[in-house]
Formats: sequence, C-alpha cells, structure tokens
Amino acid sequence: MSCYRFTVDGMSRTKRRDLEGKVALVAGATRGAGRGIAVELGAAGATVYCTGRTTREHRSEMNRDETIEETAELVTRAGGHGVAVRVDHLVPEQVRALVERIDRDHGRLDVLVNDIWGGDPLTEWHAPVWKHDLGNGLRILRLAVDTHIITAHHALPLLIRRPGGLVVEVTDGTAEYNAEHYRLPLFYDLAKAAVLRMGFALAEELRPHGGTAVALTPGWLRSEMMLDHYGVTEENWRDALEREPHFAISETPAYVGRAVVALAADPDRSRWSGQSLSSGRLARVYGFTDVDGSRPDAWRYIVEVQDAGKPADTTGYR
Repeated sequence: MSCYRFTVDGMSRTKRRDLEGKVALVAGATRGAGRGIAVELGAAGATVYCTGRTTREHRSEMNRDETIEETAELVTRAGGHGVAVRVDHLVPEQVRALVERIDRDHGRLDVLVNDIWGGDPLTEWHAPVWKHDLGNGLRILRLAVDTHIITAHHALPLLIRRPGGLVVEVTDGTAEYNAEHYRLPLFYDLAKAAVLRMGFALAEELRPHGGTAVALTPGWLRSEMMLDHYGVTEENWRDALEREPHFAISETPAYVGRAVVALAADPDRSRWSGQSLSSGRLARVYGFTDVDGSRPDAWRYIVEVQDAGKPADTTGYR
C-alpha cells in the first residue's frame, strides 16, 4: 500500500488549479519523491505521465510493492489526469516512444521532472571504492546519470516547442552542502553531484529557448523505503524518534511535490534557473507547507543542529 496521504492541507487543493491544461512527465514516479511530485502536479490540475519500471505485472530490481499504476491513480484522485507508462529510462528506444506518445496525445510538454534513481539497493554505504562492488557502483552511476541524460535528450525537443518549459533535476543535498560534505560512498557522491551539475548545465542550454532548469532536493524524506527502514508508517512515524531523534525534521513526499508545483506555477520561475534548491527554501519563498501545516527546513537543520552535534530540537526549523 502507498504511504502517500491525499490531503488538502497547505495548498487549498480544492481551489488551486494553477496547472490546468499543463502536461508533465515525472520520470521515476513509482514511489518516494517522484510519486509525491506527480500527485501534487495532479492536484494543481496537470496531466501527469508517471513512468517507472514496476507495474502490477512486473517488478523491477527494487522488488517493492509500489507501482506506477497506483501513482497514476493517486494523480487522478487528486484532481489531475494520471497516465502510467512502463519505461526503463536506460533504454533510449523506450524513452523516445514515450515522448512520441506525449506528442501525439497533447503536442506539448510543460514540465519534465527527472527523478529516476533506484540505486539504494546497490549502494554499500560505508565501503571505500576499492571494496565497493565495482559492477554495482557503475550501475549506480548509470541509473542516476545516464537515465537523466537519455530522458532529457528525447524530451527536451518537445518541451522547448513552447517557451516557459520547466525541468527539475531531483537529487539529494544542495550544491552548498554537497560541496563541503562527502556523501559516502564515492559512487553515491558522484551520482548526486552529477545531477546537481546537470540542473546547471540544462539551464544554460534551455535559456535561449525560454526554458528553466533547476536542481531540487527534498530534505529527510519520509519515503516508503525510509518508513520501512525505521519500522513505522506515516501515521506513527514519530515512533522512530526513539531510534533516530533527528528524524523529527523529516518531511513527506508531498512537500517536495508542492515545491515543484510552486515553481511550475510561477511566471517568474526563470529567476531560479541553474540554481540548487531545496523544498524547505522554496517553502519560505512561496508559503506552501507540508501536509501537517509545518515548513521543515531540513538542510539548515542538518548543518546547524545534526552535524553540529546538538540534541535534536526542531524549534525554529519547522
């Protein structure tokens, strides 16, 4: 079952239809941030193509229950139109066929969210490069980097057909944080740094066409996998604080989804182009909240409280 909770908190979702008539592709929408982003785009009225490798008939190497069909149904339930398409974004022919379908169906693409990942099961978190399985490490880079490039290559000609298109490269960590902190192991560190740089590079290439590209990170995400890791659900997630007190700063996938909606609905979004952004930072600017009405600012908290060795205390950070 999905941990995603359909609510109307923080966005007045029954009233806000800022993206009515817009078409979005969320590449990597099966679970986690991708699912949260897809649903929030739907809540704002968009048609959302939800891609991934896990369907009700086929599981990816992630071997989890969440499916793209479930995500698409949540998008539609939220008020948009969800379309599930099974795509392996490492296979150019599949990505090209996806974009051709979007073109046939709508003749436009307004928002591209590159959230493809799937590298967690392959990551040996504390292994130096000479001990980490090389094949798994190189596949991490393919899953995190090649997929995004292949998707951009095929999708951007459709996106730039109309000025104002938005590309969101989803990563883990801000450029400022990752520049000063080793996101172990080496393969993970390289993957997240590459996606940050991709947001900058795509901004340069889109600018002459009136497009905007950013890199965006959630904070400490209460994804399905993270909730399973701590043995809790979205309903009782605070029970995990006994094991990890700093989990108090965590946020739902809806929060980063609302960040994407805020960017997509902002006619002046080009001011952000090329920047590294976080859900917490954009919440302060645009005024949206997480589903509980709070505004967690995880990356500031991580630096000022968690990494500083202070006791867990979210006062002033959510």
